[in-house]
Amino acid sequence: MHLSSLLSFQALWLAVSSAMQHFPSWGHYDMCKTQIHSDEGTSWDYMACQPEATIVTKFLNVTLDPPSITCGTPAETYCTLENPYMCNNECDASTPELAHPPELMLDHEGRIPNTFWQSVSWKNYPRPLLVNITLSWNKTIELTEDIIITFESERPEQMILEKSLDYGQTWQPYQFYAADCLNAFRMEPKTVHDLTQKSVLDIICTEEYSRGYVWKMDKMVRFEIKDRFALFGGPHLHNMASLYGQLDTTKNLRDFFTVTDLRIRLLRPATGATIVDERNLSKYFYAISNIEIQGRCKCNLHANNCILDNGKLACVCEHNTTGQDCGRCKKAFQGQPWRSGSYLPIPKGTANICFPNTISSRHCKCNPFGSVHDRCNGTGVCDCKKGTTGAKCDECLPGYYWHKGCRPNVCDNELMLCQNGGKCLDHRRCQCPATYTGVLCEKRKCEKGVGGCSSNSAQGPASHNVLLLLTALLPAVTGFLTL
Repeated sequence: MHLSSLLSFQALWLAVSSAMQHFPSWGHYDMCKTQIHSDEGTSWDYMACQPEATIVTKFLNVTLDPPSITCGTPAETYCTLENPYMCNNECDASTPELAHPPELMLDHEGRIPNTFWQSVSWKNYPRPLLVNITLSWNKTIELTEDIIITFESERPEQMILEKSLDYGQTWQPYQFYAADCLNAFRMEPKTVHDLTQKSVLDIICTEEYSRGYVWKMDKMVRFEIKDRFALFGGPHLHNMASLYGQLDTTKNLRDFFTVTDLRIRLLRPATGATIVDERNLSKYFYAISNIEIQGRCKCNLHANNCILDNGKLACVCEHNTTGQDCGRCKKAFQGQPWRSGSYLPIPKGTANICFPNTISSRHCKCNPFGSVHDRCNGTGVCDCKKGTTGAKCDECLPGYYWHKGCRPNVCDNELMLCQNGGKCLDHRRCQCPATYTGVLCEKRKCEKGVGGCSSNSAQGPASHNVLLLLTALLPAVTGFLTL
């Protein structure tokens, strides 16, 4: 490239970069740094950044269990559930036009004729027809839109969507789907619209996507991401500052939308309104024409690009960070502990860059309340206690407050609410109404002569949930009582 062309390109890039800072969207975080010109010279202004959201199904691997569950070996003829006498759909793995391999779940929707994966029929009824479809990225992914599974067959009567955060070593349910939730999973049926900010992480069973279909839209099964975002960001996500604040300060909420793998467990095919017709089992099967998943590489707000390197996704790390997820500081930049970037304050966030090792020379003593030791360790870094951060361990992470060290919040105004009308004071304690007591105002006071009040009055219907919450808050309660 000629020098003049290079200079023109650089000028164009700076102009585009400057303009991009003003777009009001997720794009607040699409740049990692920008040049600042002043009388003292040129310097860099660092900010939180992350890759753009995209369709991430093109980067995943799909596996089936059992591996032989795909139709076509041997060739088989299928009927339709809507018209059991129309049995002219053939699956033959040896003929490309009649084969339905698993990769056809991930090709472009809208092709004519339609392409889809298809399972064998339920020829071994009454033994369950079970299929596990595992989608793996070999990279941590943050989901940004609804997961949409489009069936070519009727939608299954029983199905579970599961997620993994450790590359398939362990699995947790994301959502249960059934025509009858009580019968299938012993769960009351709910929809995402029944959730609140407090229950946003609840795992529900929905009957909304297990009915027979009439038109194309009824072929879809969803896992609703945006409706959960809207609980914090409002309808149409107008209040992104609120959503970013929740994602920044609530690790469990961030983890809920983060995956390394997804698994679709198909447990029972659609059978229609009648009992299973054992004389015509070729009309019972699974077929999926499309799986749509949108998200971005998780880079801990330290990268705005994610590339496919030797078949593996990896963040292009900024801020002197490194690793597949930008999850640690570079060797020469460990002057203080690594921290993820922060969405706050809006709109640029906080980069939390890794500093050169020489910064450790500026550490005069570590804070005696926030640090394990009063002096730096061998690498020039203060060893901070849990919940504490900063070069001298004199600052608190979100969810903690400072009182002779960082102590976990007893309560807050979002996900850890005081009960029975109590008010949260400085995150340290609940101020209870006159008739209630307890750390979260969960116990009714028992006064002499008051009817209906006994020693067992605290064991009401919510006592189990309160007990679980108190167990989680035990460190905070212990710290508060020692004040």
